[in-house]
Amino acid sequence: MINKKFLLAGRPVGRPISDDDFEYQEEEVRDIQEGEVLLENLVIEFQPAQKGWMENISNYVAPIEIGDVMRGSGIARVIESKSDKFKKGDIVTGQTCWQSHPILNKEEIELIEDESMATLYLGALGGTGLTAYFGVTKISKPKPGDTVVITGAAGGVGSIAGQIFKISGCKVIGIAGGKEKCKILLEEFGFDSAIDYKSEDVNESLKELCPEGINVLYDNVGGRILNDCLAHIAMNARVAICGIISRHKTDNSNFGPENYSNLIFKRAIMQGFIVIDFMSEADVARKKLKQWIQEGKINCKEDIQEGFENIPNTLKRLFDGKNFGKQLLKIAD
Repeated sequence: MINKKFLLAGRPVGRPISDDDFEYQEEEVRDIQEGEVLLENLVIEFQPAQKGWMENISNYVAPIEIGDVMRGSGIARVIESKSDKFKKGDIVTGQTCWQSHPILNKEEIELIEDESMATLYLGALGGTGLTAYFGVTKISKPKPGDTVVITGAAGGVGSIAGQIFKISGCKVIGIAGGKEKCKILLEEFGFDSAIDYKSEDVNESLKELCPEGINVLYDNVGGRILNDCLAHIAMNARVAICGIISRHKTDNSNFGPENYSNLIFKRAIMQGFIVIDFMSEADVARKKLKQWIQEGKINCKEDIQEGFENIPNTLKRLFDGKNFGKQLLKIAD
């Protein structure tokens, strides 16, 4: 049996990700040892944080070393097991990485009992949903009636965060790129308003939609859009810094907000966070997210590409703004 895999070959610091940052290899699958499980990767997920892992940013999360298999979570089927926890045919989730047939320790994977919700463990019930949940509940701390603005609102995290804010009784405005994405925010995710940064003046739109200011800013992009939003924060605003996807562009990688001083004038709090800081509460959060999904309060949109050979290009889709919802790639049936 052949294991196909993509290794990290370059660090895209201050530039977009390129094909040269990855090396494709094939190898014979080795025999598994006691306590190990051989898997067939079915679906893998993508997130902007993967670029940070590639860049080896200090004090973030453990980097990926050059020559290592590119990290990423997936849904997989058990092919062979030397563990009493799993049997052939089980569907599991874990850090399966960018490879077709990973071998993982039994402690590194989790059984998915409801296979109809399998891909949700890569999105709304996985790191994406948990990031949205904790960013809202722990950092943003919304109150009914708050005016909330979310950047990168049509992505996996932004779309779920917006729906949690709506559950919390907030007025939610999403910023996204393109009329189709803005339409989805309104019609599928229940946002109150949407701003298309590609065709609208963000500053003027915020002035019109937030006459009393922004109480909560949930930022996934950084750069100039963050700067426009900071110009409109209300007194005692909370600014949750979840991501900086704009930094992949060379001409925008070091852009600092000119409206930074507004944090002082408005007595606002700006706080960055990473989901791993709250993993001790993940089970409680996942239970709540699952309840909201089953009640129809959270709509989970997935953008599913296909083909193992398309793995690098699927990651690049995130930074080109092409994804609608959680970015996934189907490798096998």
